[in-house]
Amino acid sequence: MKFQIVSQSTQSRTRAGIIHTAHGDIETPVFMPVGTAGTVKAVSPEELHACGAKIILGNTYHLYLRPGRDVIRMFSGLHRFMNWNGAVLTDSGGFQIFSLAKISKTTEAGFDFQSHIDGSRHLITPEDAVSIQTDLGADIIMCLDACIPYPADEKTAEDAMELTTRWASRCKQAWREKDGSKSALFGIVQGGMYSHLRRHSVEQLVDIDFPGYAIGGLSVGEPKDMMMETADFTLPLLPAEKPKYVMGVGTPEDLVEMVRMGADMFDCVMPTRNARNAQLFTVRGTVNINNANHKYDKNPIDPNCQCYTCRNYSRAYLHHLYRSRELLSYRLNTIHNLHYYLHLMQDMRDAIRKDDFEGFRKQFYHQQDSGNLKKSDER
Repeated sequence: MKFQIVSQSTQSRTRAGIIHTAHGDIETPVFMPVGTAGTVKAVSPEELHACGAKIILGNTYHLYLRPGRDVIRMFSGLHRFMNWNGAVLTDSGGFQIFSLAKISKTTEAGFDFQSHIDGSRHLITPEDAVSIQTDLGADIIMCLDACIPYPADEKTAEDAMELTTRWASRCKQAWREKDGSKSALFGIVQGGMYSHLRRHSVEQLVDIDFPGYAIGGLSVGEPKDMMMETADFTLPLLPAEKPKYVMGVGTPEDLVEMVRMGADMFDCVMPTRNARNAQLFTVRGTVNINNANHKYDKNPIDPNCQCYTCRNYSRAYLHHLYRSRELLSYRLNTIHNLHYYLHLMQDMRDAIRKDDFEGFRKQFYHQQDSGNLKKSDER
């Protein structure tokens, strides 16, 4: 992997770049649809391409448990297994072990946990995390990190941060020995909501030296202003010449603000999960397709959207599908939301290259506000 900065805003820390991978070039800032178990829920790889996706995220914890690394090894990696020829980033599985495993114990060795599927016991070490992701054949892989809940006291946050650093050193050594030329390993910054711990975490990881860096431990229940403050503090500490990835974020507004702060990469389940719960994103705010006022509406979700759903289907039909719990509802809603997110990023990249990101940001909020005012008038 190589990262190239192609445009830098004169008005903020906003920048546009290109991540060169073996499976194609990825323009940044970029949003990565989440393909937890080797699929982005409700859509095919072909539909992902049509929406504009260049890179997707796979989940190490879920794929390790099912179908298992031996199955994916048969296909020489996740790309062939799921028929996806774009790039893949895999997370280390640490957050899922922390949040999903029936019983998990964090030790110096790694995560000792019980599968949420069948109760079987497993130990994943930092070395295992690198090895599993290598078997998955990902273009970008993540260090194993120690996750903490919110709120967490300073001692808990510091201990988890120091353990994350020790694990990062082990991941770097395992990656260098096993796969250093085939994938890019990213270190993950931890430290809770404590600025001095975040700074210390960055310093330690930069000393180890990774091809890219991620900010973990955000969007875990903390207030929005605290999340933004932590991201705004941490992002400029990371090396300017490396990609900066904010994990698990977020709403369209979150993406706009964090791109302004200098973030390059994002992932979040919001566009796909919300699609399955009737919430559709548009330039004028969100639409709840379950609402009764859509029953007789012949218009598309967004008349200015060029996604497959908006070009072919009315709000009335989408409302009917959702109310009837038809599976097609999830597919069409997901296509629209992914198209919206991916083209929001494209619009941001275009604005950065024109050095007019602030103009884009002003227009973005103007459209959102006008949509909210219209909804208020309708009520």
